[in-house]
Amino acid sequence: MSSITPLVQSVDWLALAPPTLTAAVALVVLVADLFLPEARKPLLGWIATAGLAVSALLLLPLLGGGRRTFCLPAHPDVCSYVADPFALVIQFLVLGGALLTALLSIDTIKDQGLPAGEYWFLLLSSAAGAALLPASRDLATLVIALEVASLPAFALVGLRRGDRLSSEAALKFFLSSVAATAVMLLGVSFLYAATGSLHLSRVAHALTALPDPRLATLASAGVALTLVGFAFKTAAAPFHFWVPDTYVGAPLPIAGYLSVVGKAVGFSGLILVTVQGFPSYADVWGPALAVLAALTMTVGNVAAVRQDPRRAHSAVRLLAWSSVGQAGYLLVPIAAAGYTGDPAHAIGSTVAYALMYAAVNLGAFAVAALVARTSPANRITDYRGLYARRPLAALALGFFLLCLAGLPPGIIGLFAKVTVFSVAVDAGLAWLAVIMAINVVIALYYYLKWTTVLFRGAGAAEAAPGTAPAEQQPHRAAIPAALGTAIALVTALGIALSGAPQLVLRFASGALL
Repeated sequence: MSSITPLVQSVDWLALAPPTLTAAVALVVLVADLFLPEARKPLLGWIATAGLAVSALLLLPLLGGGRRTFCLPAHPDVCSYVADPFALVIQFLVLGGALLTALLSIDTIKDQGLPAGEYWFLLLSSAAGAALLPASRDLATLVIALEVASLPAFALVGLRRGDRLSSEAALKFFLSSVAATAVMLLGVSFLYAATGSLHLSRVAHALTALPDPRLATLASAGVALTLVGFAFKTAAAPFHFWVPDTYVGAPLPIAGYLSVVGKAVGFSGLILVTVQGFPSYADVWGPALAVLAALTMTVGNVAAVRQDPRRAHSAVRLLAWSSVGQAGYLLVPIAAAGYTGDPAHAIGSTVAYALMYAAVNLGAFAVAALVARTSPANRITDYRGLYARRPLAALALGFFLLCLAGLPPGIIGLFAKVTVFSVAVDAGLAWLAVIMAINVVIALYYYLKWTTVLFRGAGAAEAAPGTAPAEQQPHRAAIPAALGTAIALVTALGIALSGAPQLVLRFASGALL
C-alpha cells in the first residue's frame, strides 16, 4: 500500500512574528479608531509606535536561527519564507525606519489635520508588507509583499485631502507603480511558464538547463521584465521620474519613509531575484545593473546640483534627487555580484550602505520636518542661520549631510562609500568605480553648499520673494517631544556608527545569503 504524501505545510509562527504582529497592530488601530473620541486619537500613534517597537524586538529570538516556514512537505529545503541573516537585517532596517517615521508622524498628523486612524493603519500595513518581503523566497510571495508595502503608500502620499500637490504626487506614484507591477507580473508569468515553479531555488535550478530553446527565450524575457519592474521600485533611472514630485506632495515623514523603507523593499527584492533566482543569467543582469547604476547616480546628482535654493520645497526636492543618486551607489554592489564568484560579499556591501543611508537620511528628513513647522515652504534658504536659532538641530543636519557626502566627521558614510568602491574594483568594474568617484565629487558640491547655509548669518538677501527675513520669522517654538526624540535617536545612532563603523561594515564581509 503506497503512502500518501502530506500536502499541509508546517507554520513557524515565531519566524513570522515580526510582520504578523505589525499587521495585527494595524487592525487594532483601525478598529480602535472607530471607538475613540477625537480628543483621544493621539493615543493611536503611541499604540502604533509601541507595536513597531515590539515587532522589532521579536527579531531577537530569530538571530542565528535560520528558521524557515511554508516549506514543501516533500522538499523541506524549498520554502516560501526564510528568516536568514539577510532577511533579519532588512527587517530590522524596515521596522526601525517605520518606528522613526511613526515618531515623526505624531505631530505631523495633528498639525496638518490628517485622519489619524487611516494614517496609522496604512503606515503599519505598509511596514508589514515591507517586513515580509526580504524573507520571501518564491516569486508569488515577493510580488504580494511588494504590493502590500506599496498600495498603502499611495494613500499615505495623497492623504492631505484638498491639497493639489498631494493629489498629483499620489497619482504619479500610483501610475508608475502600477506600470511596474504589471511589467513584473508579466515577467513572473513568463518565468513560471518556462520553469514550472515559483520558488527561487527551483527557478534558479531550472534556468540552468531549459530543454527547449523557445523556453529559454521565454525565460530570458521573463528575467528582463522582472528586472525592469524592480528598477521602477528602486527609482533607478530612467524609471525615477515619480520621485521628486511624490516626495514634495507627501507628508514629510512619509517622504522619509519612502526614501528609506521604500528603497529597502525594492533593493531587497532585486537582490533576491538576481542572486538567488537568476544566478545563471548573471551575464545579463550584471551589465544591465552596472549601466543602470551609472545612469542613476549621474541623473540624481546632476539634478540635485541644479536645484534653486529659493524655490518652494527645494530642500525636499534636493533630498529626493539625492536619494536617486544614492540609489545608484546601492546598485553598484548588486551589479558587481554578477561579475564575481562571491556574490554574498558584494550583496553585504549593499546592505551595509543601506543601513548607513537609512539612519542619516531619516535624520535629514527629521530636521526638515522640524524646520517645516515654521517655514512650510521648506526652501533651502529657510535654513540660513539655523545654527543661531537651533544650534543642536543645525549640528545634527550638518552631520547627516556630511555622512551622505562621505566626509568627516561622518566616518560611516566615508567607510560605506569606500566599501562600495572596493567591491566594484574587485569585480573588474573599474569604469563604474570612476563614474562613482566623479559623482561623489558632484554630490560634495550640493551637500556642502547646504551645510554652509546652516551656519551663515540670517539675512534678507537670501529670502525668497514675498517672505520676511529669516531672523524676523518665529523660529523659537518648542520642539515637540516625539519629533525631538526622533532627531536625538537618529543623531545618536549616526554618531555611534561613525565612532564604530565596524558595527555596520561587518555585513560587507559576511555571507548574508
